[in-house]
Amino acid sequence: MKHSLIIIAFLYSLGTAAQETIYPASPQTGTIIISNAIIHIGNGQVLNNASIEFKKGKITGVGSSIAAAPGARIINAQGKHVYPGLILSATNLGLVEVPSVRATNDVSEIGELNPSVRSIVAYNTDSKVTNTLRSGGILMANIVPLGSGISGSSSVVQLDAWNWEDAVYKMDHGLHFTMPFLLPRPRQFALVSNLPQTDPVKEGLERVDRIKTFLQDAKAYNSESGHAQTNLKLAAAKGLFQKTQKLFVHANTVKQMLVALDMVKDLEIDMVIVGGTDSWQIADLLKQKNVSVILGASHSLPLLEDDDVDQSYKTPFLLEKAGLLFSITDNDEQTRGRNLAYNAGTAVAFGLSKEKALQSITLDAAKILGIADQTGSLEVGKDANIIISNGDVLDMRSSTLTEAFIEGRQINLSDKQKQLYERYKYKYGLK
Repeated sequence: MKHSLIIIAFLYSLGTAAQETIYPASPQTGTIIISNAIIHIGNGQVLNNASIEFKKGKITGVGSSIAAAPGARIINAQGKHVYPGLILSATNLGLVEVPSVRATNDVSEIGELNPSVRSIVAYNTDSKVTNTLRSGGILMANIVPLGSGISGSSSVVQLDAWNWEDAVYKMDHGLHFTMPFLLPRPRQFALVSNLPQTDPVKEGLERVDRIKTFLQDAKAYNSESGHAQTNLKLAAAKGLFQKTQKLFVHANTVKQMLVALDMVKDLEIDMVIVGGTDSWQIADLLKQKNVSVILGASHSLPLLEDDDVDQSYKTPFLLEKAGLLFSITDNDEQTRGRNLAYNAGTAVAFGLSKEKALQSITLDAAKILGIADQTGSLEVGKDANIIISNGDVLDMRSSTLTEAFIEGRQINLSDKQKQLYERYKYKYGLK
């Protein structure tokens, strides 16, 4: 008997410690209605004591007069908040597992021109990080390759899948370019090693010229009807000129962003600034040029010494004031995306309205990523990507998710940390 109890305890501990027991949900069957809830549509509208109905993965009704269909499953969400699933606009999720362990990094390739690199084929659906994001309401993410030049294409994935083919939500929708820093900095260890000092601004501008030349060549190449030989790199940029792709430029300083605007001036392509720390200074110009912004980690110090110490918190409000389309993300290597909702919540404390903050991580993020016709808000006809929280999802103190659905499938909200918590509660007799 004693041995049997030991074996049972051992098997139980394995089950609670292994994230591998958390697997993708089956397709939705039947109709589900979430009733009596505070529904945040995602476009600024809030419905009190309302219901939302979805079946076959699609939202079929939202409002206060939804009648329960025969056989429908009813979820009573009295006093709870219902939101669209949150969207992480730029992340290395699934490409980097442990940043300090090289063998778990697959986020970049060697070389300056890698437009044919596709992040989606390297995306690891079994990442231990993924489930910690789902626990915070993040149901979708834009998987971004990084590098010193054009690093490749990003794809949007949903976070409940067996493999990347199942995960992909929008394939290869953006091409990414990391802008050189363009500020004079002394070469590290140059004096010690007797290496000659170089001009980083000159070198950076030369790199930008090479990228601009490549884009011009790509435009000319893809405007031709046929080719004697296929150039994979030039062909990979075709979507930019067909408006099926956007150019995502990773830039933070005003100088970087102005150079980026000049680089694409005559190319007639859509551009998104990623990072955009000082975008508030040229928000009117960016709006005029129809450039949107994905703001990086808000919980950070200002970029320049003469910026206000709370500038990163105020920037979302200033961009909204200018009428610029923007989203908020969390690209901090320490939090790995988990602070997405709280970055948006911090912006509320510095002037941004609560529903606009929510919109910046749902509908506006979807607009920038080109998936707003499918998701981003709780509207009839869109995918049932839905989260239910006991409290305000933007508030760290009250945000506790109880249910989440991706395309109508109710997903498991457990993760490695929760399982370890339960494991050691059991070990010390607290369970």
